[in-house]
Amino acid sequence: MNVLVACEFSGMVREAFRKRNHNAWSCDLLPAEDGSLFHIQDDIMYHLDNDWDLMIAHPPCTHLSVSGARWFKNKRREQAEAIEFVKLLADAPIEKIAIENPVGVLSTRWRKPDQIIQPWQFGDSAQKTTCLWLKGLPKLTPTNIVDKGEFVVFKSGKRHPKWYADAFKKGKHGHLRSITFPGIAEAMAEQWGGDNG
Repeated sequence: MNVLVACEFSGMVREAFRKRNHNAWSCDLLPAEDGSLFHIQDDIMYHLDNDWDLMIAHPPCTHLSVSGARWFKNKRREQAEAIEFVKLLADAPIEKIAIENPVGVLSTRWRKPDQIIQPWQFGDSAQKTTCLWLKGLPKLTPTNIVDKGEFVVFKSGKRHPKWYADAFKKGKHGHLRSITFPGIAEAMAEQWGGDNG
């Protein structure tokens, strides 16, 4: 199967599919974090019609996520452009498409997600509410339900998952927040791709 993982620099989802013998490629404006040769460093819009069977897209959530809601009124143009980008990905000439994003404005300004998942449903003790908009794909079935992981209360009173709080202290919260947890990547590859690439 020819698989495009759009807006991914970590290689997490790409490699889960490649392990199962799929012709999987990631594409992002950033270079591949793992140094893979199976990464296209370019604008994804130039690569949507390259005969892909499946696309899993992780469009940037900077202007879409509810975590940035307090700035929404000051970035209406950026938000409109981000929503339009998601719609262009969803309308790509690809039979099977999954679009992944956190809870945000897509649910009200575009459409409700087909599924909402958590890492703890797939073997990773962490909470990160993730919405999936699906075309031609079934919902993911949880594979290994574990505990939800620890939480930390910041001085401001806000409560965050420990994995996010640790990343925040290191100044890498935006970077790590965008990476797919391994259990979810494995479930995508297993359930949407199977073992026969």
